[in-house]
Amino acid sequence: MANKKDRQTKTTRKDFRKVLTFTIDPDNAKDFDDALSFRNIDENTYEIGVHIADVSHFVREGSALDKEALERATSVYLVDRVVPMLPEELSNDICSLNPKEDKFCYSVIFQMNNNAEVLSYEITETIINSDRRFTYNEVQHILEEHKGEYDKELLILWDIAAKLREERFQKGAIDFAAEEVKFVLDKHKKPIAVMPYILKEANFLVEEFMLLANRTVAKHIACPKERKDKKTFVYRIHDKPDEEKMGLFQHYLKKEGYKIDNKSRLALAKSLNALFKATKDTPNSLLFSSIALKAMSKAVYSTDNIGHYGLGFKFYTHFTSPIRRYPDLITHRLLKQYAQGVASVDKQPLEKLLEHCSQKEKEAERAERESIKFKQAEFLLGKEGMRYTGVVSGVAKFGVFVILDDNRCEGLVPMENLTDDFYWYDEKNYAVRGRSSYGTEYKIGTKVSVKVSNVDLLERRITFNYLELI
Repeated sequence: MANKKDRQTKTTRKDFRKVLTFTIDPDNAKDFDDALSFRNIDENTYEIGVHIADVSHFVREGSALDKEALERATSVYLVDRVVPMLPEELSNDICSLNPKEDKFCYSVIFQMNNNAEVLSYEITETIINSDRRFTYNEVQHILEEHKGEYDKELLILWDIAAKLREERFQKGAIDFAAEEVKFVLDKHKKPIAVMPYILKEANFLVEEFMLLANRTVAKHIACPKERKDKKTFVYRIHDKPDEEKMGLFQHYLKKEGYKIDNKSRLALAKSLNALFKATKDTPNSLLFSSIALKAMSKAVYSTDNIGHYGLGFKFYTHFTSPIRRYPDLITHRLLKQYAQGVASVDKQPLEKLLEHCSQKEKEAERAERESIKFKQAEFLLGKEGMRYTGVVSGVAKFGVFVILDDNRCEGLVPMENLTDDFYWYDEKNYAVRGRSSYGTEYKIGTKVSVKVSNVDLLERRITFNYLELI
């Protein structure tokens, strides 16, 4: 077997090693599967490369390694560890786009102008050598201060990304501003701090170019310019929302003095975005986004393209993360086969693989949520009796869920702990109400004060009492 250096440099690939290229990832990232390259064509035209680790070059279809990757189908990102889809030698070393190393990529090379218009593109195998490993925080500082390493190039990329983002929402993407949680762990992986992780411009910069690459690849196969035959392919699809749930939401909003337009997909998307913007930083913000999300379908993988409702794309796939997602690896392989003139693959076997991948994704998401719950419980262990302020995050017939302001830990106030009145669950109005004349009401977004009553690590459960309006 050739050594790693030989495998990475003996190639007929398009050579981008002398083109400015960098990765942008979280502080603690170890596997870098995407990079951006940039160079000026003229004053108003740029070549922007989205370079993705060419995992398919190293992981041969049908090999023992490939079978294990398929069985896992995705990397699982727990709070204190990663359960990788691929062995760390591949994910963190051979395939990872580490700085100052020659790396094989599968890339989408765009020519774009100042208006964020794609003038042309090419999907091709490349070799790169990343000049710099940026963190999101480093790039955010450069975007805010307008100075730093490669500041000119980063500011141009952000200007284009911001225009892509604006256009995407104008055309019907829905802006669900979901909050993420960040943990600080000690050397024993015990949580010593928990805080909200707020996505900023640096995150959006990377996101927009990854979205652009994904939809370009999907459209490239679905709408070929030079052939008439239809090729079976991997699509990331997102169906329209549940009509009954959206109707109930619409009825509830009307009572609250708000409205959404459900006459068409574009009208609904624009009215939801307007609603989220109008209620931002208000108690209703969490309530409205939570109800809307519950009405939405779950995105899955399929060979039948119905578009991506939430993103507002007619064509979309996953191409940009083959180190951690098996469908992206399938996408790469199909692109290479079809570029060589290979006939379309059979639909049914591929559909079965994609159903497996969709199921594994659900399982991984469940594991990641449970990992967060465990670490939140672990953080509050020993803090029983302490009082915190928070916001109601959910209501049910058995109690009220509350997210704490300072550390974003979520727990339940059981109905039996609400002793100042007899409370009932008002399902139609997403609230828990007291029966007495003063009728205290708790609904998603309500500001409250609670005390930690009990922490059960085994069940990953936090229980609060002393629920009180603020």
